[in-house]
Amino acid sequence: MRKRVWCVTIRIKRSDKSWKKPLHKRLIEFLMENKIAGATVWTGVDGFGKRHRSTIQLEGITNDMPMILEIVDEPSKLERLLPQIKRMINDNGIMTIHEVDEV
Repeated sequence: MRKRVWCVTIRIKRSDKSWKKPLHKRLIEFLMENKIAGATVWTGVDGFGKRHRSTIQLEGITNDMPMILEIVDEPSKLERLLPQIKRMINDNGIMTIHEVDEV
């Protein structure tokens, strides 16, 4: 049986911080504390956005890599957390929401 859930996608950079801690780690901790069904952090190799292209490289390692967090759960659970997530992200990234089928 299919179930409609939300997939929240957050695009940030690896160097983004929240209270002196990597933003992606703070987001994962927040989501776990709130018992969200699941989240994955993906690291990109290249990208660009409103804060320019991720091009800072040291011996082949990009310091300012693009990162994507994918969060999946029921809309009712995620909807109440979105304002807090948006405050954590601030102007550092962009968040999109897609309705998907859980199978």
